[in-house]
Amino acid sequence: MSRKLSVILVALTLTACNQGKVIEPREEMVLKPYPKTEKIDQKDVYFGTTVEDPYRWLEDDLSANTKAWVTAQNEVTQDYLGQIPYRDAIQKRLESLWNYAKETAPFKEGDFTYFYKNDGLQNQYVLYRKKGDTGTEEVFLDPNKFSEDGTTSLADISFSKDGSLVAYQLSEGGSDWRKVIILNAADKSVVGDTLVDVKFSGLAWKGNEGIYYSSYDKPKEGSALSAMTDQHKLYFHKLNTPQQDDQLIFGGATKPRRYVGAGLTEDERFLVVSAANATSGNELYVKDLTNPAADFVAVVDNMDKNHSIIDNEGSKLFIYTELSAPNGRVVTTDFAQPQPANWTDLIKETDQVLSASIGGGKIFANYLKDATSLVKQYSRDGKMEREIELPGIGSAAGFGAKRNDKDLYYSFTNYVNPGTIYKYTIADGKSEVYKKSAINFDPSQYESKQVFYTSKDGTKVPMIITYKKGIKLDGTNPTMLYGYGGFNISLTPSFSTSNVILLEQGGVYAVANLRGGGEYGENWHVAGTKLQKQNVFDDFIAAAEFLISEKYTSSERLAIAGGSNGGLLVGACMTQRPELFQVAFPAVGVLDMLRYHKFTAGAGWAFDYGTADDSKEMFEYLYKYSPYHALKAGTSYPATMVSTADHDDRVVPAHSFKFAARLQEYQKGANPVLIRIDTKAGHGAGKSTAMVIAEQTDKWAFMLQNMKVPYKEIK
Repeated sequence: MSRKLSVILVALTLTACNQGKVIEPREEMVLKPYPKTEKIDQKDVYFGTTVEDPYRWLEDDLSANTKAWVTAQNEVTQDYLGQIPYRDAIQKRLESLWNYAKETAPFKEGDFTYFYKNDGLQNQYVLYRKKGDTGTEEVFLDPNKFSEDGTTSLADISFSKDGSLVAYQLSEGGSDWRKVIILNAADKSVVGDTLVDVKFSGLAWKGNEGIYYSSYDKPKEGSALSAMTDQHKLYFHKLNTPQQDDQLIFGGATKPRRYVGAGLTEDERFLVVSAANATSGNELYVKDLTNPAADFVAVVDNMDKNHSIIDNEGSKLFIYTELSAPNGRVVTTDFAQPQPANWTDLIKETDQVLSASIGGGKIFANYLKDATSLVKQYSRDGKMEREIELPGIGSAAGFGAKRNDKDLYYSFTNYVNPGTIYKYTIADGKSEVYKKSAINFDPSQYESKQVFYTSKDGTKVPMIITYKKGIKLDGTNPTMLYGYGGFNISLTPSFSTSNVILLEQGGVYAVANLRGGGEYGENWHVAGTKLQKQNVFDDFIAAAEFLISEKYTSSERLAIAGGSNGGLLVGACMTQRPELFQVAFPAVGVLDMLRYHKFTAGAGWAFDYGTADDSKEMFEYLYKYSPYHALKAGTSYPATMVSTADHDDRVVPAHSFKFAARLQEYQKGANPVLIRIDTKAGHGAGKSTAMVIAEQTDKWAFMLQNMKVPYKEIK
């Protein structure tokens, strides 16, 4: 299986902060006139309803007019942000906070131990290695040299089982379209040609013979960054052969509209393929590679639930599944009869949501207990050996290792504790600190607490609120409320260097665990999908009302933020309850719910959203809450900074372009409507450190200025 690059902020030396001068917000900001955005006569008819789409032309990211519009909008945005008196002070503070050495957990491949490091403000983490445990460190791959401006990143890396060969993926400008380069690990010499046009793919080695990878045919018409993609395919690339000769293994016309991913069991006996046509639910296939004539065997031939093979022992398969277990369970079966009728429970479903991993031959069950981690170690026969003693309440991640490893590494973090890496001895269950962070932050001055509030329909929803100890609950604290609420994704506690800016200023950071996420399993997820999507928005609005009623903040001091599906969340809530929030940050959001499925791989999101083509009922439901369509002329909306990027081929920037154009047209009053458009950036992954700091600087400066909050300089 491929090893993902995991950028872990490893924690902790404590340095006291000295307060400098107080910088007041600017009394009167000068907002340049918004660029004139042409309106065209574009109308679509859905089930007898005519829908106007006057900004449709902004969907063409190749046009000169769209590029000119982007340039003009960025000029207005940067002119406004440049007037904020404490923008430079916030940037300097963020650079100071970011500027410390960071290192990830090590992993062994062949004779070498590998690990990632960043000396502080490097744009990308550097991959180092050393011989064994004690050899001299050397740079193996330095992504900072992939491009002059740090916008080309190392997106994925995978070593052959013996560690002698390595394949890695490059993302240019944040795009999901990748290149793959193969090296001899010993001398870093390139093997064969570079693979191109790889998308949504892992890299799985078959011995030293070659790799499995996934991709689409590159669109022949329109923009490669926005055109719809279809027929994901799994290929096998044999080393030192042309890519055009790569063998189609799975997918294509016989299995249309699927996301296809592959991996091998550690003993390389079985090729495992997962195929899905949405972001939830998958088919599962296995092929015995010891038999050259073998075909794929269907383990699960429908997409009703999620499943994965986590290990094997000879012909015995260990499977994680949500079949008849919405919170997840682990079962075993034999390859000879791998279908669900022959499954035997190994780790039964519980009230907590399960994710499972393998390390040193053991099974690690990482449970979510009210969105925080509870980890147990099991033997391969399903006996619970111990509950792992974690250093506190928060998020623990890792717990993966090869079968013969004696140790593994895991990280632990929460909203006030930077991530610490622990070395764990599998035999006796003892943990010891491996790496702490050197960030200039004292967690003892801050606290996080979990509350449960009541949503509109009576559902209890958890939220974690973080702030500096001793703040007064008088309704004046600048507050950021963050959420996601979709795709079975769980928001668990994690430290953010950027959030230190808010916390140091006496602000409040709140994260709500909304329906649509995975915090309480598949039932919690489904409760926020399709015709129940309004539950997600109601949960978020109720979180805001709770923060106000409990005097953490007020509407005048409340900002909301979210990215991608969370950008949809922000867009929907600010259009439904514009008076409730002072500032809104919809980032890389899905904002046109009638057309999202017509771009790139957006059709795969239909499990969560439904589409406007499904039925009259589904169209009307989407049309009502779609942020782009829900905007009303002459309404006073919050001060808004939309953010997107020109290379975002996951959620295409047209969503943000159209929403911002209409919001600028309809906005009543003085609250600014800006759109911040990064260039040579994508959906978020792989952004350079410089770009991240610049983006976070602008976010906090915009928020505090529009709340009229002074900034206390920290040195």
